[in-house]
Amino acid sequence: MMKKIGFIAAALTVALSAAPVQAKISSAEAAKLGTELTPLGGEKAGNADGSIPAWNGGLTAAPAGYTEGDFHPDPYAGEAPLFTITGANYKEHSAHLSPGLIKMFETYPDSFKLPVYKTHRSASNPQFVYDATKTNATRAELLDGGNGISGASIGIPFPIPANGLEAVWNHIVRYRGQAVQRNGGQAAVTAGGDYNVIGFDEQLLLQYSQDNATPESLLENNVLFMFKQKVTKPARLAGTALLVHETVDQIKEPRKAWTYNTGQRRVRLAPNIAYDTPGTAADGLRTTDDFDMFNGSPNRYNWELKGKKEMYVAYNNYKLHGNSVTYSDILKPNHVNPDLTRWEKHRVWVVEATLKEEFRHIYQKRVFFIDEDSWQIQLADMYDNRGELYRVAVAYGVNYYEVPTHWSTLDVYHDLNSRRYLAIGLDNEEKMYDFTVRPLEAEFTPQALRREGMR
Repeated sequence: MMKKIGFIAAALTVALSAAPVQAKISSAEAAKLGTELTPLGGEKAGNADGSIPAWNGGLTAAPAGYTEGDFHPDPYAGEAPLFTITGANYKEHSAHLSPGLIKMFETYPDSFKLPVYKTHRSASNPQFVYDATKTNATRAELLDGGNGISGASIGIPFPIPANGLEAVWNHIVRYRGQAVQRNGGQAAVTAGGDYNVIGFDEQLLLQYSQDNATPESLLENNVLFMFKQKVTKPARLAGTALLVHETVDQIKEPRKAWTYNTGQRRVRLAPNIAYDTPGTAADGLRTTDDFDMFNGSPNRYNWELKGKKEMYVAYNNYKLHGNSVTYSDILKPNHVNPDLTRWEKHRVWVVEATLKEEFRHIYQKRVFFIDEDSWQIQLADMYDNRGELYRVAVAYGVNYYEVPTHWSTLDVYHDLNSRRYLAIGLDNEEKMYDFTVRPLEAEFTPQALRREGMR
C-alpha cells in the first residue's frame, strides 16, 4: 500500500534525532524539480491506472466572470461523483482510506459518506515561489533539534524531504500569499446538531513569503509570521483578542503570544498558547497546535516519514466554500453535510509523530497525510495515551486561484469520544478572504492588540 519514491527510498524511515539534520540535496537532485517532479517536489507523472493524472501546472486562471473579492466559482461544477463511499461499502475502498476515515464510517455508518469525483491536480503557486523552492532545495537545513529552519525563504524548504520533520516544516511555511484578512468563524457542533457560531476577524502577515525575504533577514528578525485574531461574536466574548509571533529559530526564542481580555482591559503575555492548550472558544475540541492542522514547535515529537500513499482526500471543495450555502446547510449532526463535499484520489506523504518520553501531550501519536502538490495537511489522525483513535481532522481544500494557492476552506476536527466536532473557517455568510491587504508590522504589536480589543 505504501508507495516509496525511488531516489529517496533509503531515507524514508529516518526519524529525527537530537542532532542537527543535514538536509541539503545535490544540484542534480534539485534539477528534477520542474522536470520529473513538480516545482514543489511532487511526482509529476500520473499513477499506473490513470486515476491520478499528471500534474500540468495546476489551476492558474479563474473561471469566466470571477472578480477578485468574490467567492470562488467552481471550475468543476458540471461534474458528478464517480461513485460514493458509504457505511455499506467502505471496506471495498479501505486501501485508499485513512484509519480516521474508516473510524468515521464505523462511528456514523448511516450518515457519513464520501462522494468521490474525478481527480484534478489543481494546486498551484506563483512562479517566484517555484524559483525560491529550487534555490532552497540545495541550501535549506533544520536547525539544532529540528525546531527551526535556515537557508530558506519564500518557497518550500525541503521539496525532496529526507524525514518527517522536514515534511511537516514544508506544511508550516507553505505559500498562502503574503498577507490575508479573514472574516468568519467557527462552530462547536453537539451530537444533536446544535451550535453557536463564534465570529472572528483575523489577519495573517507572512514574513517568510514576502518578495524581499531572505534566509538571513528571517533569522535576524526571527519571525516566520504574525497572526492577530479578534472575537466579534457572541457579545459576551466580543473584543477578546490574540496576537502571535511565530519564530524561525524556536530554540533561540520560542513563540511569543499575547491576549487581550475585555473584562480586565489589559494585554497579557500568554506563554501557554502552544502545544495542547485548548484552542480559543473551541469547547475543548482542539488543541492550540491543531490549528491549521498542525502549527508551532514540533519538539515534543519524534517524526518519521513513512512513505507515500494514494488516498481519498477532500479536494476542490468549491460547493462547500460558496456563498450559496448557509451555515445551517453545512453543519449537521455528527459531521458536515457530506453532499456538499468533494473527495478525490491524490498522492500524499504519510508522516507519523510519536510523543517523546520526556514530554506530555494529550496526543500520544499523530499521523498526518500531506498533499504532494501543495504540502497542505489534508487529513490528521490523533491517538490518545491508550493508543486509541481520539480525533480525526479533515481539511477541505480549494485553490484560491487569484493568489494562487491550495488552502483549506474549512478545517473540521471530529472528537470520536464525545461525538462532537469543531468546524473552523466558516465564511459562507461573511466576506471572502482578502489576499490584497498589506498590513504594517506595527499593526501586530501588543499596543495594537489593545486598540483592536477596545473597538
